Amino acid sequence: MKLTPRLLTIAKLIPQNTVVADIGTDHAYIPVYLIKNKIAKRVIAADVNNGPLQSAQKNIALHHMENYIETRLGNGLEILHPGEVDTVIIAGMGGLLIRDILTAHPAITSSIDTFVLQPMVAQDDLRRWLLNNGFMIVNEGLVKEDHRIYEVMVVKKGIQSVIDDIYYELGEKLIENNDPLLIEFIRKHLKKYNEILSQLAGQNSEIANEKRNMCLQKVEKLEEVLSCLNNVKQS
Repeated sequence: MKLTPRLLTIAKLIPQNTVVADIGTDHAYIPVYLIKNKIAKRVIAADVNNGPLQSAQKNIALHHMENYIETRLGNGLEILHPGEVDTVIIAGMGGLLIRDILTAHPAITSSIDTFVLQPMVAQDDLRRWLLNNGFMIVNEGLVKEDHRIYEVMVVKKGIQSVIDDIYYELGEKLIENNDPLLIEFIRKHLKKYNEILSQLAGQNSEIANEKRNMCLQKVEKLEEVLSCLNNVKQS
């Protein structure tokens, strides 16, 4: 079974020989891959909706992995008991929803060693919440699929300081790792903010001015990071 680039990137960030829970498993593509490639010892594949869970059960049966992958119906981490798994995957959801899942059951969240998170939107909000609530981002990666660049984070409990707010948007580990997609990723962000600035041209309300100043600050910081990356690339 071949995973899409996004799902494959998530799967490759799972620690070896762990017990994993895949929250929002859909068709259980990642759980099947983890067992087939001997990455995980056991996987709990969970979904809040019965339809996707039935699809997951069919896929698990197709690959004869019923002894290694268990399916559970439920919302977020409520399907787990504290200490039951080492690693949790939460992928394909908004950053704020991922935050809400992590806060809903503190005893379960605190018992988990590693989270692999792939927010679709509000990535900066999720990073900000994580780093201000006792988590650290130990690794990050970018992956391109269908002209979109996705962000994947590996998160553990710990303290991590942020020296500049731009790291909530970019992710400090992306810069440290000199991710191959980082320059393209920054250019996409610059394009977004410059388009907003164009839309704000001629508007002088207090809200418009605040938004303009925010965008100008973001553009300045992003261009600074981009310049540093280009200098490193040329040296």
